[in-house]
Amino acid sequence: MLFFEIRKNRKLATRRSPMFEKNRFAKVFMYFGIAFWAAYLLFIGAMLPSAFQESFPGMEPYHILNKGLIIILFLDFLIRFMLPTPVQEIKPYLLLPVPKQRVILAFLTENMFRPINLFWLFLFIPFALISITRFYGLTGVVGYLLGIWLMIVMNSYWSMLICVLKRDKFIHLFWSILVYGILALLEFLPETGFVSTLTMNWGEGFILWNPLAFLGVIVLIGLLIYINYQVQQHLIYKELARTEDVKIKHISSYNFLDRYGNVGEYLRLELKMLLRNKAPRSQFWGFFFIMCMFTIALAGNVYGDNSYMNNFICLYCYCILGLMTLSRIMTFEGNYIDGLMVRKESLYNMLRAKYYLQCIFLIIPFLFILIPVCMDTIPLLMSISYLCFTMGAIFPMMMQMAVYNDKTAPLNTSAIGKQRGSNMYQMLIITCAFGLPLLINKALTLFLDETTAYITLIVLGLLGFITHRYWIQNIYVRLMKRKYQNMEGFRNTR
Repeated sequence: MLFFEIRKNRKLATRRSPMFEKNRFAKVFMYFGIAFWAAYLLFIGAMLPSAFQESFPGMEPYHILNKGLIIILFLDFLIRFMLPTPVQEIKPYLLLPVPKQRVILAFLTENMFRPINLFWLFLFIPFALISITRFYGLTGVVGYLLGIWLMIVMNSYWSMLICVLKRDKFIHLFWSILVYGILALLEFLPETGFVSTLTMNWGEGFILWNPLAFLGVIVLIGLLIYINYQVQQHLIYKELARTEDVKIKHISSYNFLDRYGNVGEYLRLELKMLLRNKAPRSQFWGFFFIMCMFTIALAGNVYGDNSYMNNFICLYCYCILGLMTLSRIMTFEGNYIDGLMVRKESLYNMLRAKYYLQCIFLIIPFLFILIPVCMDTIPLLMSISYLCFTMGAIFPMMMQMAVYNDKTAPLNTSAIGKQRGSNMYQMLIITCAFGLPLLINKALTLFLDETTAYITLIVLGLLGFITHRYWIQNIYVRLMKRKYQNMEGFRNTR
């Protein structure tokens, strides 16, 4: 059967990949993270029934959780949105006597059995065993868990559809905003609560093995598979045909960058890559959208007086674009790395240009975060301290990836391609970039007052920015020592 052959080929391709041995550390680190969050969800699932009984004595705990099921599905959508967009490795099958339509359907079917679709069951299994067993026994628990798994699968196809459309044209992201906006109106209009009531009854239907409850979610899964099939077939055909738009409406030359010499030329190249190529452009606007969402959360004081979450979200707003862009530094340049090696110090000037551009982009989150600052949600000093620390400490840490990245990322293909996992250095540096600033801030506040801690972060960030020529030169020297090894990796993964 084609489905099993494709799964077998993917496993063999992963084991035969040159990156298989290099990524062992990343896999161990990833498994540790999965185990931690699985244990965390198990703990929450075991504690929720008693918490719901105390807070809502007139209702059963599973009714309360089912009323909030749409929130869990929305969180699942956001998590999947931040994961790499799924691509279809359809190219190797084009020379075989297999219809492309069957290959696409096989890839879509495989999405149903991805391990991530089982992750939320770590929350629901202990919750169901504690709250449902006493009324409906194990039969009700099995029906409930099966129904929840089907809803997560449905959500995975919905997320895949939005992610694939977003990679093609960012404006398609507003389909998700429209859908969730309609659901919010149905829920929060006065005296309605339509969505929470629907999910509550739907969840109870799973427990009672009501055929209509299962049939409804199965029909939605089938509809989303059909829509995904049509969309991906269209996008794959378009990318295979490599249809190019020859109608040039406007050419931006960025003449104001001429005064900055070679660095200005690479700044121009960076801007054109972000604004003209599909993959980096979609990545840029996607994380811009995430930054806006978290800024709204800060402005709306969603986390109240939780200083840790406010610190985390403020830092996240500043570093999200740099983290996702600089963690893949040199991967887009892998498409034309041979040309960059022709002139002396070309890579040094390019690294400077990348750093300057990321620092300039920090103006955008700073202006957005002025909204919660003006609303007295967070202090202005916090915003300035994380801006400086991101510029002078987090960005230098992320730019170390220029030495170790050796896999080419496509500039314009979004629906077809190869699955490219992160290497161990990416996993380690991204984790440090997320965690170390908050740990440093927490350590400083133990010995200093909050204002002094923020000033210390500003000083550390400014020191990193002032000395940027020295640490960029160090990155360049180490990169040139590995240039032949990296160039071989870039060529093998084009």
